[in-house]
Amino acid sequence: MGGRVLGVMLAVAGAVVLWMGLKAKDSLTERASEALTGRYTERTTLYLAGGGAALAGGVLLMMFGGGGGGRRRR
Repeated sequence: MGGRVLGVMLAVAGAVVLWMGLKAKDSLTERASEALTGRYTERTTLYLAGGGAALAGGVLLMMFGGGGGGRRRR
C-alpha cells in the first residue's frame, strides 16, 4: 500500500509542475523567446518534461505499486 500512496503524491506533484510549465509556456517572455529561437527555454522544457514524467510515473505507481507485499513468507 505504501507504493500506491507514493504514486498519488508523485502524480499530484507532477501535475503541479506540469501545470506550472504550461503556464510558463504562455507567458510573454516565453513567447518572445520561442519566436526568436524557435524553441522554449530550458526551464520551461524541464517543467513540461519533468512534470509529465512524474505524472506518468505516479499513475503507473498507483496502478502497479502494490509490489507483491502480500506474497512475503516468514
